[in-house]
Amino acid sequence: CQTWPVRDAIGNDFPGTIKQLADAGFQSVELCSPLGYSEFGFGKLSKYKGGEIRKILSDHGLTCISSHFGMDELRKNQGASIAWAKDVGLTQMLVASLGGPKNPTMDDVKRAADEYNKIAERAAAAGIQQGLHNEDFECSTVDGKRTYDVLFNLLDPKLVKFQFQVSTIEDGFDAAEYLDKYPGRFISMHVQGWDAKTKKIAPVGQDSLDWKKIFTAAKTGGVRNYFVEMKLDFMRASVPYLRNLQV
Repeated sequence: CQTWPVRDAIGNDFPGTIKQLADAGFQSVELCSPLGYSEFGFGKLSKYKGGEIRKILSDHGLTCISSHFGMDELRKNQGASIAWAKDVGLTQMLVASLGGPKNPTMDDVKRAADEYNKIAERAAAAGIQQGLHNEDFECSTVDGKRTYDVLFNLLDPKLVKFQFQVSTIEDGFDAAEYLDKYPGRFISMHVQGWDAKTKKIAPVGQDSLDWKKIFTAAKTGGVRNYFVEMKLDFMRASVPYLRNLQV
């Protein structure tokens, strides 16, 4: 479970929300950094030390190896973010977007990639895998190509892995296509069901997507872990189908 959809509950009652997610059948969660996501409810997690967060998760039978971080916090004090990540027990640090302009030039994209390669190099030296989501800037176009595709050529494959957001099908991004197109370049994905008729998010297994095809492609892509990310009742409804899915 990616915890963004339950961010308000996380801020109000972290242990109670974690219990809810465990009771729903999740075994692992992906957090968002208290510093980088302070205005979205996660800032309240700063009252806990990293080790305390790890213990609360463990007490409910959950693990956490991944979290999202803000580009600004990594620019300003990456060392502190890495230290927090280590305390929580993370092995993966993700950013949702490199945060470039909406209509970038190729120089804009190259600058963003160069900056992130350097961030990822420092993370790798600390034993952390840096990763990149596909949102906003990454969904733009540059010189007639998707910025996302250009970044696969500019980001160091050893230093930066990718996390695919399945719901970007709304913007024409096909999960299986990308996972097959860039073998070994992915580390995780955010799972959302998608109803082609209503063009809305739906519980996994009650939607239009071919999940066997997606998860087969995920093996090619190198995906090691996936996180369901929808409103809580949709996430709960998705668990039985995902538990029983055989690929």
